[in-house]
Amino acid sequence: MLIHVVERGDSLYSIANRYQASADELIMINQLETPNDLVVGQTLVIPIDEYTVQAGDSFYSIGQKLNIPFEDLAEYNDLDYNEPLMIGQVLSVPQAPKTTISTNAYVEPFGDTVSDQLIESAANRTPLLTYLGLFSYEVNDDGTLTPPPIEPLPEIASENQTALMMVITNLRDGSFDQELGRRILTNEQVQDELFNQIITTANEVGYQDIHFDFEFLPTDLREAYNQFLQTAKDRLSPEGLMISTALAPKTSAEQTGAWYEAHDYAAHGDIVDFVVLMTYEWGYSGGPAMAVSPIGPVTDVVEYALTEIPADKIMLGQNTYGYDWTLPYEEGGDPAQAISPNQGIQLAREYNQAIEFDEEAQAPYFYYWDEDGNQHEVWFEDARSIQAKFDLIKEKGLRGISYWKLGLAFPQNWALLDHEFNIRKLN
Repeated sequence: MLIHVVERGDSLYSIANRYQASADELIMINQLETPNDLVVGQTLVIPIDEYTVQAGDSFYSIGQKLNIPFEDLAEYNDLDYNEPLMIGQVLSVPQAPKTTISTNAYVEPFGDTVSDQLIESAANRTPLLTYLGLFSYEVNDDGTLTPPPIEPLPEIASENQTALMMVITNLRDGSFDQELGRRILTNEQVQDELFNQIITTANEVGYQDIHFDFEFLPTDLREAYNQFLQTAKDRLSPEGLMISTALAPKTSAEQTGAWYEAHDYAAHGDIVDFVVLMTYEWGYSGGPAMAVSPIGPVTDVVEYALTEIPADKIMLGQNTYGYDWTLPYEEGGDPAQAISPNQGIQLAREYNQAIEFDEEAQAPYFYYWDEDGNQHEVWFEDARSIQAKFDLIKEKGLRGISYWKLGLAFPQNWALLDHEFNIRKLN
């Protein structure tokens, strides 16, 4: 599959003709709402078995476009990569063997029912998911659980052989609560009730993995959290349940701060079945404008994690959203607005802005001025940024990828995921 970056003068039909592809197929795969109004810098994913050499092409440049080694391209066509190519020459494109990985996507219903948008998204995406993480079951002071609305998500998951993940949090009133976290991790009576409720609910609904997402914990609870996980393992494993955890993005065991200190990578790696690294939110709604998951810091977290946790237990966290910041950034000012990748492209089109690409962060961005004279900076995800994460997963041999979250339109991710990987199914 090829990633094409729209250039000035490109049209959908000129791109389709260039790659001998179907325009209708490009519209479908990329979910183009305005196919006759492409944005300069926008990416399109294009399924391709053959490539016709264009002016200025070389084995190296074609290999870059196709995300395959140029030496493999030459060898597959029985050609010498040191020899020049001819315009109009047709090259066969080798299809790399697929790696098998596990995938998860969290789904977060609000209110009393699951929205039609989330139902549609779950139905469309669970064929490519190992797990569907229902976010979240909130722990109460007595260890009982307040569930989210879930119907008809279990049925959708079952129809697509997708395992259900029961996400347990220390959320209270919309925020991760430190003292609730302390109560959960230090009170045996609360824990006993919690595990009883988990087992009952898992049996009723059909959960296969119990996922603990305890955040903003007091820094002195590191060992208590480790012991809690061991107790959870002892209680839940005999019931046939896996357990997993969400981990803050650390780069060393000594990293300080309330989000980090209670998360012991080595202990989690030893106790649980797998972890999700929350490798996003470098750019966040309350901070200055920057890429949400720049490839450099993400790689640093993975490399540290690999010193403490087996690769086959690590799932890379990936955002399916970006942010629109109003400039200049002021600490404590209005938060940035979350947007989907498709909404990022729509904004660039609406304000007639070309999309740029930061090679260091491996992320797209652009600026625009709104009707009130305010400048904005937008960072989001595209095919290039997600391909960089897929390459990292393959390079490091990770278990797979976990998305936060369903319901945000990012069609290119799913097309590339299907092209690059075989998805492990537990059912």
